[in-house]
Formats: sequence, structure tokens, C-alpha cells
Amino acid sequence: MARAQKHRECPFCRKKMIDVDYKDPAGLTRYLTAWAKIRPRKDTSACAKHQRRLADAIKRARFLALLPYTTR
Repeated sequence: MARAQKHRECPFCRKKMIDVDYKDPAGLTRYLTAWAKIRPRKDTSACAKHQRRLADAIKRARFLALLPYTTR
């Protein structure tokens, strides 16, 4: 039998954040792996809307050289 997954609340919904700030690289690095890949929704526990906005913010920060594309 499969166990029921405990639903974790989205950290952005909990803080009542509408947008994810791309100008905060320290906050965005929490959502990157050691190889600077974007963590999946299962790991970040973000809702679908905020996961999309998080990915866009990380990509924008990478374009502006605030975050690395890779670490090695």
C-alpha cells in the first residue's frame, strides 16, 4: 500500500508573496542544486504558479549574471 503524502504548504503562499524577486540571489540559491540546476517542485514544495515564477526569476538572474549557469 502506498502511503499518503503529507501536503507541505508553498513557502511563497505562506508569506503571501505574489512575485519572486530575481534581484535576491541569496534567496534564489536555496532553490538550486549543487550543480546550479533548478530544484524540482517536489523538493521546493512550491505550488505550480510559484514554481513557474521561481524558474523565471532564476533564469532572469542568470541572464543578468547574478547567478551562475553552472558551478563547474
